[in-house]
Amino acid sequence: MTQSPPSIDRLVRFVAFSTLGVLSTTQELANHTLAAVEGGNPELLAEETLCFVATTTARAAEVSLRNMPEAAAAVGSALLELPFIYRDYLVGGEMIAAPEAASLKAHEAVYERLSRKQAFYAAHLPPNRFPGEVALTEKMALWMGRVSPPKQPELPTDRMNRLDLVTILYLHLRLVLAFGRREDALSR
Repeated sequence: MTQSPPSIDRLVRFVAFSTLGVLSTTQELANHTLAAVEGGNPELLAEETLCFVATTTARAAEVSLRNMPEAAAAVGSALLELPFIYRDYLVGGEMIAAPEAASLKAHEAVYERLSRKQAFYAAHLPPNRFPGEVALTEKMALWMGRVSPPKQPELPTDRMNRLDLVTILYLHLRLVLAFGRREDALSR
């Protein structure tokens, strides 16, 4: 039996669904963490969290579309680009509001930072593998360590567990997986 090509409408719906999930989950994780971490850096937290959530979401999406490898690769790639696209959106608004104030060099530095962060998470979350709860807990501990300032009264894993952050991200990833599988099944 040959696999029919996916409906472009279904893939676009899936990317839109996943993107909303990435942004909302990033905001929820960042807000919980910032409120609980004394001296946290909001910009660092936002960048790290967006890169981490986008990468885990890309992996869930790739798995959900496993029966359509080309679609899985395209959707996964688009989701991995979200931190950069979001930055383009923010910078675009800034450039429209005050074009003379926009500094290309400063924006290039941000893209370089985002690239390093994205590469870090991509190295820890291999393509086409769903980050289950155990793996997610391990990788999220790395994220919490990266967003936590030094000399905190508790270990990053203790703080992560106390805030129940894995539950938030894991629910999002399961939603993306289920939605993608549903869209995949409806495309056949």
